Amino acid sequence: MKLDFLVAESLVMNAERGEEGGIRAKALSTLCDMCPYMAASIRAKAASVSRLPSLLINLTLTHHQDDLVSFVSSLLLGSDQNTRSWFAPFLRNSHKRGKGDGHNALIKLRQELLNRLKEASAGVDASALLRLYCALRGIAGIKFQDDEVSGLLRLVTQKPPPTAAGVRFVSLSLCMILACPSLMAAPEHEKKAIEWVQWLVKEEAYFESNSGFTASFGEMLLLIAIHFHSGQLASVGELVCATLGMRVPVRPNGLARIKQAFTQEIFTEQVVTAHAVKVPVTANLNSNIAGYLPVHCIHQLLKSRAFSKHKVPIKNWIYRQICNCTAPLHPVMPALVEVYVNSILVINNKGSNEYFNKPITEEEIKKVFRNSIFGVNFDCQNKTSFTPMEIDGESSVDITIEKPTLASQLLLIYYLLLYEDIRLTNAAMLIANGRKIKSYSTAFLSELPIKYLLHQAQKDQSSYGGLFSPLLRLLATHFPQLSLVDDWMDDQVFGDSCRHHVDFKLSEAFINEAFYSIETNPYKTGKVLKAMLSKNPTEIWPFAETFVKHVKCVLGEGVPRHIQELYREVWLRLNTVLPRCLWIMTINALLDINSGAKNVTITQENVLVDPLQVLRCDIRVFRCGPILKIILRILEASLAASRCQLSRHLLDKPLLEKSGQLTSDSEREELKNALVAAQESAALQILLEACLETSEDQLKPELMWSLREVRSIICSFLHQIFISEPSLAKLVHFQGYPKELLPITVQGIPSMHICLDFIPELLSQASLEKQIFAVDLVSHLSIQYALPKAMSIARLCINTLSTLLSVLPSDLRLELFQPVLKSLVRICTAFPSLLEDITSLLLQLGRICESQASLGHCWNDTNILGEGAYVLSDVQSDTKVLVSEVLCRDIKSTMSEIVQKALLNDKLH
Repeated sequence: MKLDFLVAESLVMNAERGEEGGIRAKALSTLCDMCPYMAASIRAKAASVSRLPSLLINLTLTHHQDDLVSFVSSLLLGSDQNTRSWFAPFLRNSHKRGKGDGHNALIKLRQELLNRLKEASAGVDASALLRLYCALRGIAGIKFQDDEVSGLLRLVTQKPPPTAAGVRFVSLSLCMILACPSLMAAPEHEKKAIEWVQWLVKEEAYFESNSGFTASFGEMLLLIAIHFHSGQLASVGELVCATLGMRVPVRPNGLARIKQAFTQEIFTEQVVTAHAVKVPVTANLNSNIAGYLPVHCIHQLLKSRAFSKHKVPIKNWIYRQICNCTAPLHPVMPALVEVYVNSILVINNKGSNEYFNKPITEEEIKKVFRNSIFGVNFDCQNKTSFTPMEIDGESSVDITIEKPTLASQLLLIYYLLLYEDIRLTNAAMLIANGRKIKSYSTAFLSELPIKYLLHQAQKDQSSYGGLFSPLLRLLATHFPQLSLVDDWMDDQVFGDSCRHHVDFKLSEAFINEAFYSIETNPYKTGKVLKAMLSKNPTEIWPFAETFVKHVKCVLGEGVPRHIQELYREVWLRLNTVLPRCLWIMTINALLDINSGAKNVTITQENVLVDPLQVLRCDIRVFRCGPILKIILRILEASLAASRCQLSRHLLDKPLLEKSGQLTSDSEREELKNALVAAQESAALQILLEACLETSEDQLKPELMWSLREVRSIICSFLHQIFISEPSLAKLVHFQGYPKELLPITVQGIPSMHICLDFIPELLSQASLEKQIFAVDLVSHLSIQYALPKAMSIARLCINTLSTLLSVLPSDLRLELFQPVLKSLVRICTAFPSLLEDITSLLLQLGRICESQASLGHCWNDTNILGEGAYVLSDVQSDTKVLVSEVLCRDIKSTMSEIVQKALLNDKLH
């Protein structure tokens, strides 16, 4: 027996690759007739080494008819590329040649398959038979005979029950009709095939997917119809190949008749849209699910405005699919959201009575976030009342969401931001057409964890890369307060790697107790704060309100600096979750109750209208560096939010009628810019005022150290503001501020050199106060930035003073020159080359003052100034001297100081 196997194996192995049969095949066939048990081994060996193909067919027909279909299919469609590339050409050549052992074997095979085809009925075996015939036609290139066409058409047009096997069978049947146009060559065959497809359309069982089959037939049928309507025949071919599981040529010319039947007789566009909304959404949709899905159907129909054209509501389907998305995000979902938003807001010029889809309601969005980690902010009691247009037409979706995915939440955030962006862009056109469009309220948007979700997407860009960039663009445009550079840098610092786990169970009672004993037992407070730092921001967010209400305790005199720093770090960590809610809580907790604001509660809307509310805080904040940094962070965000809100208001309320005080959009824009500048300059002036030394600072040495820190913090903040908005630096200096602060601002704000650009304009102002301020500013800038440009501006100041000396009346002359004498000393110190000009100016001024003083009480200014012409004497307190005498004395001391600091100072040369 063993010898027989060796002989058979040797005959197979020694055969040529191109040898179809011959004496060798006849010998092996005779051996198998004598020993049938050897047939399986010989067939397997021949298939593995790709030899004697006609023998394979004959052995299968003679000894293994039960696996005929599966065996031949494995040779044509198997995973072995060598076998496929050997067997398919054999069948093709045998069919063309029309003679030889290969042709005879092929005739026997086709006859056996035809016999089975005539007896087949819809089911698993029939599906396998259809795939084999598709492979014979598409891969082996065998043309069907008339009896085979009749048998195949009889089989594919059967009506199986709505089971998983039935769905698979009709899917293959439809694909075979598309892949083999010869089945519809005869008119009666075409009619029969079209009637069968029409039956499929009417059969609801397939569309409801009751069979539990993963890819329902309804989805594929819809996709085919949509691709036909849009003329994407190549996509039809790809869908056919994907369903059949093989690459077969689907030629556009062969699809012409079936396309006409689909678009005009079977599946009109109205039928497509009506059925599309009935297709179930894909559960747990993500990019790992390959193939054509319902989301492709809906996207294509939305893109072509088919739903609007036939007035089919699609909002609920979109909402369900968004709620059924997981990571990694499917690439079609962002595009689907975009075309959906356009179908709500953008008007199609083709028709005025166009149907528009309904937007997703606020309650439906809240339902998703209510079941997330932010659910406490979406209490069911806080439901928003909706306008009739929100719930008209399409009822809300009753969907159960146990735990929404990050993908679903990001898609809803993207929908909201994109909706508001397109709505504001098209606001004028929408109002002109009389459309009442839903606008999502600022209060609702402030409750959403936009910033937190965006940072989560940034951490996992491999899963959400397609959504992160457009989300970031929309966020920077409409919510600049959430895209501050400092916040993004903090979020990088507060990563998981920097946390040290502390085994401490947090509770509101523990936090309250720790802050109540903050001065007597700061160790306990520090322990609680460190425990909060060791946890995820979302884990400590439920304690945010309790944490923030104790912020005033941190301002106490006996609170250690370490505790204040820990408090700021915890606050910054909470700032990564729901920053806008945290800001409002902090503002209310720091409100100065002594200013009559005891019963006032600041809201998000109040801050948008008046961002200066942020600075209505406890005065102790301006002597506590860590808490001041928190306030400045809130102030920067509030100013950005207010700017954005004003721009949003202009877009939301377009100027349709050119009447009244405002007749153009440019005028409205100018007024908005003026209001923004007024708000921001007022905030900066308040901060500059906080840098002034008070009597209380002088009494307490520790406050002097705090003042130095506060000045440094505020100067750093002003530097960022001036760099981002140089015009604001110009406005603040045109408004002026106490000259005691000039040394602090010039030395503490690196960007103060930009003031050199507008000082000539400031000098040209008619106000003496502004001119004095300009000269004083130039003197400090000259010391800090001894540049050629600064020297030119300083020379301009001296020339301006010389001109004013000759034209001003005596009383104004004294008022101007008394404050600028110290400034001249600084200019000479910085630029000794200007010493001659300044000396000449002082000599001329001194002569004038000496002449006035020599006149004594007869000086005519006494008639103008009265007692104002005199001041108390420094030598004898009970006597008075003329102002001109005092100025003469000051000029002499100024000259002496210039000689000491500029002329005799060898360090300058």
